[in-house]
Amino acid sequence: MVIETMPDQLANKIAAGEVVERPASVVKELVENSIDAGSRSIKIEIEEAGLKRIKITDDGDGMVEKDAEHAFSRHATSKIRSEQDLFHVKTLGFRGEALASIAAVSQLTLKTSKSEEASTILRIEGGKILSRDKGDARKGTEITVDHLFYNTPARLKYMKTIHTELGHITDVINRMSLSHPNVRFDLYHNDRQLFQTNGRGDLLQVIAQIYGFNIAKKMIKVEKETLDYKMSGYIAKPEVTRSSKHYISTIINGRFIKSIALNKAIQNGYHTLLPIGRSPIVILQIEMDPILVDVNVHPAKLEVRFSKEKELFAAIESMIRDAFRQETLIPTQEKQPVRKEKNDQTHFDFNDHHSVNDDKENEDEKEVKFSDSVPTSSSQNTSFIQDSEPVIRETNQEENDTLMNEENSESDQPRMPVMYPIGQHHGTYIIAQNEKGLYLIDQHAAQERIKYEYFRERVSEVGHEVQELLVPQTFDFSNQEAMMIDHYQDELKKVGLFFEHFGQNTYLIRSHPTWFPKGAEEAVIRDIIDQVMVDEKIDLTKLREETAILMACKRSIKANHYLNNNEMFELLETLRKSIDPFTCPHGRPIVIHFSSYDLEKMFKRVM
Repeated sequence: MVIETMPDQLANKIAAGEVVERPASVVKELVENSIDAGSRSIKIEIEEAGLKRIKITDDGDGMVEKDAEHAFSRHATSKIRSEQDLFHVKTLGFRGEALASIAAVSQLTLKTSKSEEASTILRIEGGKILSRDKGDARKGTEITVDHLFYNTPARLKYMKTIHTELGHITDVINRMSLSHPNVRFDLYHNDRQLFQTNGRGDLLQVIAQIYGFNIAKKMIKVEKETLDYKMSGYIAKPEVTRSSKHYISTIINGRFIKSIALNKAIQNGYHTLLPIGRSPIVILQIEMDPILVDVNVHPAKLEVRFSKEKELFAAIESMIRDAFRQETLIPTQEKQPVRKEKNDQTHFDFNDHHSVNDDKENEDEKEVKFSDSVPTSSSQNTSFIQDSEPVIRETNQEENDTLMNEENSESDQPRMPVMYPIGQHHGTYIIAQNEKGLYLIDQHAAQERIKYEYFRERVSEVGHEVQELLVPQTFDFSNQEAMMIDHYQDELKKVGLFFEHFGQNTYLIRSHPTWFPKGAEEAVIRDIIDQVMVDEKIDLTKLREETAILMACKRSIKANHYLNNNEMFELLETLRKSIDPFTCPHGRPIVIHFSSYDLEKMFKRVM
């Protein structure tokens, strides 16, 4: 076997396999170069989803002729001079692979110039420079990539439909726009404009362009600064969710990255505010010293490695939770934002909602009257006060009336308004009202939240106290589970579980922690073993959290349970004083709001 050095042309084609996966990869690399060149306006023109042509035009710093030719050499870069520079990367591109790789699998034309000199025009095919010319002076660079993969037909077989490939390109430009709201982006496909931003630095405007104006209206601004990190961005209210984490955009020093760990920190920030299996829309920009992040761990530079990841994740979680603590998170219908034309650019005013019907709405709201009586079915009206849990106590009518006349300012939880019950639907949903309109409350979800917060505090206060069982419990495990139990005996003892051998893979448990929920002891013990199997550790905080949710769900009132007016009012008051009164522990909404305006629209009183 003879070992030889590969020709540069072949090496570039192989490198292109890593860097140039599809047309969207070319767009990403070239747009990143434009941003690194200080461009404030970037135009992207695509034909046939990029397989026929990709043309990128920018107004950044161009190149002189010598640099233009050298830029297509493999590993040619202006950003890395030594090994130490790899740990202080401040630019999007730095390896010097992109241009050489793209040129190796396409027919490429480069036109670049400093503003004061004639432009350099290079024509390259399959990585070889075919011609050199001069053109008019225009500050910036224009790169046209024709017939991508023309000399690697096998790669074309892996391309998807035009719609799919165009979707990937659009996604790249969306991420770039979110990462750099101060840059104007114009995207065209087959001479039709698909997307445009104004480059004024307003991230919320970019969000509106990408996700729509109703979504932008439901975004909450977040900011936090620590010794190591400066974070800012927007998070969607919990009522806005998606089935995929694709809508979470994390941006590190201007670079969009994918990070399972960062996504988890964001999800943890939402905590119990999201339904199971749903993800939020989040745009999070993080600035940090480049030495704290390694961006050289992925060919496409999409993945990074953090040196202080625990501190970063904790900061993200607390920032999101603190932001929601300041918000009223009751889902409600929203009016459309007013659309205005300003300086030939579409401008959306997210604050101006005055309309001809607003005065009428305000007048009608002043006339709202509250009813303190409601017909109930006394034969089905049973108590739901249990044990030493937070009680929904009955009040007499005189006390109820007094509460109703109190000002909301006396409440220690202003995030949830005072709501006055006027009825109940099918023993499941409480109907309430106040001066802001009508409310529907899921009574099971409401008490789940109340009891969850109670049990969460209760189980976190309990130490490692255990209670002896009158009759030991027997557990059978698989061979693998038994091996893990034997290996982690010390850790299991620390949480109050003592496994005693009672056969090959059978164990006895003679005691368990006092905070285990009654009737669910076996399920909790098996959950602990499952956690050990997956994580090879025991996360007691997570375990207690799940236990609190389980206890809250099992001990809350169910549907078809009729309440009298006093019980409904007391339930709403207790809910209002909860820490997070807007969702149950599983993330489902508790309260839905219909404004007086919404009701008038339904009945065609306003058009």
